[in-house]
Amino acid sequence: MRLSLAPLCLALVLAGCQREAVRADAPTADTPVAAPAPAATVPADDNLNAVLWMQTAVEYRANSLQTYRAAIAQLDRALKDKSWDALDPVERGNPARGLPPAVIFDVDETVLDNSPYQARLVQSGGEYNEALWAAWVNERKATAIPGVLEFAKAAQARGVELFFISNRAVDLKPATIDNLRSVGLNVKDDAFLGLGTVVPECEQDGSDKNCRRQLIGRKYRVLMQFGDQLGDFVQVAPNTPGNRDAIYDAHRDWFGQRWWVLSNPSYGSWEPALFDNNYRAPRDARRAAKREALRVAH
Repeated sequence: MRLSLAPLCLALVLAGCQREAVRADAPTADTPVAAPAPAATVPADDNLNAVLWMQTAVEYRANSLQTYRAAIAQLDRALKDKSWDALDPVERGNPARGLPPAVIFDVDETVLDNSPYQARLVQSGGEYNEALWAAWVNERKATAIPGVLEFAKAAQARGVELFFISNRAVDLKPATIDNLRSVGLNVKDDAFLGLGTVVPECEQDGSDKNCRRQLIGRKYRVLMQFGDQLGDFVQVAPNTPGNRDAIYDAHRDWFGQRWWVLSNPSYGSWEPALFDNNYRAPRDARRAAKREALRVAH
């Protein structure tokens, strides 16, 4: 069969035109290529990982739960031993033997989880602010730290009184009591001792809790103390890394028996100890001091 060459030639010509059209629109070596749009930058925040760990890590919840469960296992031993006392001898102004038993808790990050407040600071790029903190407390939305309800019920079933020493201001007492009760704790009206509590014959230095501990010790034998900061157990003066180490070394045998520490990497007196307790220093200067404290080798 004979084929006409005319249609074939026409097809080849048209195809060549299409390829030429594509080439005319394609970039050449001399054509500038637009740079990709820069990725949105996320402001750095010292607290991001710490707050996320407390809010999302099962390891955090497990750590808190095992702390309180281990404390339950020590309750009967503490009750039986009439010489057992969790107040540092310096803060014990009267004999503990024969007094009814009690337990002292810090509140924030020991009993109540305030990580949403910390998360708000991370998102806003802000730092601790008394007005914003008071607003959060008055929301009454903090949740219970894992394990604390289990321990509190076990202690109260054995006739142990519960006290809460907090550096929440005394005017925040109603909101705090409401919040503690809302998570399931059986809290008496006089069980909360906030910042500003007057203790006769004891002069309190700033936010130290020693006078309030002494006040409870006047009427009770303190079986255990729970907190997330060293100052929840004993007065830390001066608040320096060296003195903190010395207090730890002097009370090594009390941890896990009389003193029970809850994990809190998001804030605490350990932090200002690294920048000479000078919160007036610029934020960058405080961060620089913390970086200087990093150990890159043992």
